[in-house]
Amino acid sequence: MSALHPRQALFDPGEPAAPSLPVCDHYAGVEDRMRKSLALQAQMGPVFDVTLDNEDGAPVGHEVEHAHLIAELLDSPDNRFGRVGVRVLPATHPRFSDVLRAVMRAKNPPAYLMLPKPAGLADVERAVHAVDATGGRHVPLHALIETHGALREVMAIAAHPRIESLSFGLMDFVSAHRGAVPLSAMGVPGQFQHPLVKRAKLEIAAACHAFGKVPSHCVVTEFKHPAATQEAATRASREFGYMRMWSIHPSQVQPIVDAFAPTTAEVDLAAEILFAAQAAQWAPIRHRDTLHDRASYRYFWHVLERAHCTSTADGPQLTASVRAAFFADATP
Repeated sequence: MSALHPRQALFDPGEPAAPSLPVCDHYAGVEDRMRKSLALQAQMGPVFDVTLDNEDGAPVGHEVEHAHLIAELLDSPDNRFGRVGVRVLPATHPRFSDVLRAVMRAKNPPAYLMLPKPAGLADVERAVHAVDATGGRHVPLHALIETHGALREVMAIAAHPRIESLSFGLMDFVSAHRGAVPLSAMGVPGQFQHPLVKRAKLEIAAACHAFGKVPSHCVVTEFKHPAATQEAATRASREFGYMRMWSIHPSQVQPIVDAFAPTTAEVDLAAEILFAAQAAQWAPIRHRDTLHDRASYRYFWHVLERAHCTSTADGPQLTASVRAAFFADATP
């Protein structure tokens, strides 16, 4: 009997597969920075996504022209891996439709569209209809949870079939409290301490995991302090259940990738258990005096998947035997 792959053995046939996205989402809006971000992605590989920003990155009044530039970059040779997304304008913005049409004219469609500032599910649905009307029915959609209304309806937004990922918009969320949440909650470590901000982060993560979507953690504005990025990324991954995080400066990309990657010890343990489980045809096994079955096998499979998507030339690599057994049909 041939050995079943974990994807076949551990998940029900009708269970939707959660999207596997790079753990870092790097934002750039100014033309020079957008081009540099694409060059960095070409150098490091698709271990991070690039999001070209047509909201905060566009000059006020020139959003459509900026969208045409973004379309050119999507079609340029610098878009080497097809992992370039676009943050469009809010669905309520008067130029939303024009920007959307300009972006969707690109021959290489964006890897995803980020929908900023929805006030709730109705705004998400409005954006979905507009995207689909421009021929973007195949383009995954991400949404920013940064308003009180969106947080109130976060479960419904996460459940929407066109949504692939939800991001927490820290800055706008704090500002929406009219000064009742202090400025310190926009930074590190304050954003992990204030109860209202912690509540928002946890509700977003819980909603995403309930519906098989990817929770994406907010920015760290102290980009000249690598320790702040490292602390935030580690806590987001290990304590708050996030699977992805925003970067706003090239120096933040590698610390985020490193923080979201499992340790060598975690990878080695996962590989040992999955090889033993596969040899036992996925029946329960005893490993180091601990019982394991399909529930823990699924956990360890996710550890290997995370290791696979965070592997870089400078970071930990999966062994050749693990790659051959479990990832022969994929590239990081």
